[in-house]
Amino acid sequence: MFRKIGLIVGCLACGMILLSACSSNALSEAKQTVAQADSVWAEGGMYSDSLSLAQAYETLGHLSPFNFLISHSFERLFHLSPAYVHACYHYGKMLRAKDNPVAAMQVFINATHAGSDDKQILGRIYNNMGDICHRANEFDLSYNMFKRSADVFLSDKDTLSYYYCLNDMALELAEQGKKDYCLSLLQQIYHSHTQDNILMAYCLHSQIQAYIRCSQYDSAIICASKAKQYISYLPTIDIQFAQAYSFLGKKDSAVYYAKRVLFESNDLFDRNNALYILTADDKTKDIDEVRETAAGRSDTQKLIEISRSKHAQAVQLLEQDLNRKLSLAWLYAIIGTLVIVGACIWIYVHHKRLQRQLLSQQVDDLTSKKIAVQQHHEQIVYEHTKYTNKLITQVNQNCTILFQQENFPDNIYWKDFVAMRKLINDNFGMLINKLQCIYQLSEKEIRLCILVLIGNIGSKQMADLLCYGESGIRNYKNRIAKKLGTNSTELREFLINLAINEYSER
Repeated sequence: MFRKIGLIVGCLACGMILLSACSSNALSEAKQTVAQADSVWAEGGMYSDSLSLAQAYETLGHLSPFNFLISHSFERLFHLSPAYVHACYHYGKMLRAKDNPVAAMQVFINATHAGSDDKQILGRIYNNMGDICHRANEFDLSYNMFKRSADVFLSDKDTLSYYYCLNDMALELAEQGKKDYCLSLLQQIYHSHTQDNILMAYCLHSQIQAYIRCSQYDSAIICASKAKQYISYLPTIDIQFAQAYSFLGKKDSAVYYAKRVLFESNDLFDRNNALYILTADDKTKDIDEVRETAAGRSDTQKLIEISRSKHAQAVQLLEQDLNRKLSLAWLYAIIGTLVIVGACIWIYVHHKRLQRQLLSQQVDDLTSKKIAVQQHHEQIVYEHTKYTNKLITQVNQNCTILFQQENFPDNIYWKDFVAMRKLINDNFGMLINKLQCIYQLSEKEIRLCILVLIGNIGSKQMADLLCYGESGIRNYKNRIAKKLGTNSTELREFLINLAINEYSER
């Protein structure tokens, strides 16, 4: 089992090495693109090569060796590319600039799950998410995103960015008519004695919005005049001037600032508000000019609705992500695996411990059994050898008895082969039958074998009994021995063994 696990781990390691080698060039190019985008961003611009930036985002998002092993919730722990979050930020901004807030929101969401500790980038990502929510009129959700951004900047000790986020939060409260909460946040900024004129102007913008939502138009005009002291050219302040004067019934002033907004701003919301005021309050226009203004406002409203619909879809993505329940399946799987592995290890160790405890006893038992088997084998060999020697002695005795009788070879019925075969078979383990059946010897060949078995018979006597020339008897004996698979010297021993085996079988 452990060998199989080792092979699997080895295969995975090899696969990861090959994947890393194949993707090294693409990864290097992606990081270079992100570095260039960072450089342009540091100079206050936006990276213009959208294709390269999109490719860098995709490459850095998919080249992590862990991405095919882990779940979405696990990426926070294991994403290896610090450049990925930068790619998300730049690519998300580019998508927003191309009026694709849905794709931008998804990119920003992916960045928040990447596990980066780059607080400057994360703070800006959350701020962009909050701005998308603001444009969908989801002010409460926008407030939460701006708060996350503020917390990140505060943990990074970037107080200026933190104050900007506080102002963004204040604006969301102002849009909801929560004036007191809005002013409370703005007071934190005012008391910081910051010297940033742009920040102060935007803080006053948020305060003005709170006054307008609460119908405190005089206060709104006072704050707007104060904001002009920080930045004289700010269309958002001009539209607030126009709105406050319009609500107060000062038509000429409202029309003046509304015309300035149309001249200064390309923002759809500002232009829509300005066109509304010009349609309702500009009494100097004839009917055709009024209709033209109304038509322009209608076109602007259509564009706003299209934009708001896109931003609403983006907000749905964010809400789905925020409401997504963290999947603990991976945790349960890990715990289950650890329990199973731990149980297997415990069983294995416990089994080994029992084996060690029984090892000496098993060794003793095996040794005893080995000794007993060896003794039994030696006893069998001894008894077999003793029995074999007894049979050999008996065969030799029978041969001697037959040879020493005065009437040899008549005593063995030499002239009557049938009677001789019966005698020899009965006394020598069916020897003649075996020579006939197994080795297919002829009668004359069998007779020679019988004379050799009896022994002590010279070549002349053997030749006379076989009616064979004395000079050729030796060669004849050799031919028969070869036929039996032996030689003339060992022929008698072969015949005795053949007789013994047959004898032992009986």
